[in-house]
Amino acid sequence: MITEPRPPLLRRLPAGVWVGALWTTVIVYRLLTREDELRHLVSYHGNPEDMPMVVTAVVTTLVAALLVRLPLAAVVVALAGAVYALGMWQVPETAPLQFLIADGVVGYCAATRSRRLSLSALVLPIATLLGLFLHGVVSGYAVDPVAYAGLAATVLIAWLVGNTVHQGRAHAEALRGRAHEQAVTAERLRIARELHDMVAHNIGIIAIQAGMGSRVMDTQPAETRAALEAIEATSRETLAGLRRMLGALRQGEGEAAPLEAAPGLGELDRLVARAAGAGVRVALTRRGAACPLPPEVDLAAYRIVQEAVTNVVKHSGTRDCRVTVEYGPRELGVTVLDLGAGAATLGPGNGTGHGTGYGLAGMRERVALLDGEFSAGPRSGGGFLVAARLPLPDGAAADTAVETPVEVGP
Repeated sequence: MITEPRPPLLRRLPAGVWVGALWTTVIVYRLLTREDELRHLVSYHGNPEDMPMVVTAVVTTLVAALLVRLPLAAVVVALAGAVYALGMWQVPETAPLQFLIADGVVGYCAATRSRRLSLSALVLPIATLLGLFLHGVVSGYAVDPVAYAGLAATVLIAWLVGNTVHQGRAHAEALRGRAHEQAVTAERLRIARELHDMVAHNIGIIAIQAGMGSRVMDTQPAETRAALEAIEATSRETLAGLRRMLGALRQGEGEAAPLEAAPGLGELDRLVARAAGAGVRVALTRRGAACPLPPEVDLAAYRIVQEAVTNVVKHSGTRDCRVTVEYGPRELGVTVLDLGAGAATLGPGNGTGHGTGYGLAGMRERVALLDGEFSAGPRSGGGFLVAARLPLPDGAAADTAVETPVEVGP
């Protein structure tokens, strides 16, 4: 169950409540500190300084109350306050002030509402100004066209500013949506690579062990038992990896993520042993001083070796393979070399890339995400070579070079 946090106090009450409370406090304070204040507030002729304040208080309170739900009504209220203030000849500043409140509402509509509603909000002040101007001309009042044009310009400027804000928000939202789609796509590809590298390798080993066991079941019971034990161990490892991945995917639903760490180069000895059980002799060579690697580099290097060895087991037609891991001061090098038939015997998509598989494509994507270098292809003298260079943070590896070959075979 997902519970949303309570909004802050300023958001729990409508804006009109806060504006009304502010003006009420001001008026009550004036009532308590000045004599005969009530008559001054309600009678324009009693004191021309108080009545404009009351009009402003009423207009701003109603506008704040109507702004969110009925923005056009808020525009009408502000315009009504401006028209009413025209009769206050002793305080001529009141009417333009009320009109500026209407400008603010127009800008708000342009910034937050649809184009149709914002244009309606723009038309209301323009129509009001035009009506007042024509009424003044017909009635013979002295009207100033420049003043009316200036007020109309303020409305247009407010609408343009609000519309610019609206377009900026729409553009930012589109960028966020595109970034979200890219993140989802990247995560989907990452999960696909992990599933392919883990499942394809282990299922390939299981299939080879099962075939071997079925062929020697009647003549070599010990070999059959060893094959079944390898199948059991590989199956358990595959199941644990799937549980780890599914647990990570479900972590957002409130379940704890599994504690198993992602595989890395420390698991190469087990990988070599499994390949030996499938009939491929792997010579593992480590050069340089082993050092802690960033998790993404460690995982990518392991998956590259895993996929390359899987291709050797399934497609190369050879029983020998050499894996070299080189720790350098600025990069980690990984090469996998076999002396098989080369690309001619590789499965779909694992050779030159014209098939439907995803082995080499997944390796290339892993290296590209880490800004490394990747190459794979048949050698002129025979065999197939996979090579990757993964950059390391400064100082992650030492300059010493020590070879520690490990060879495991059937």
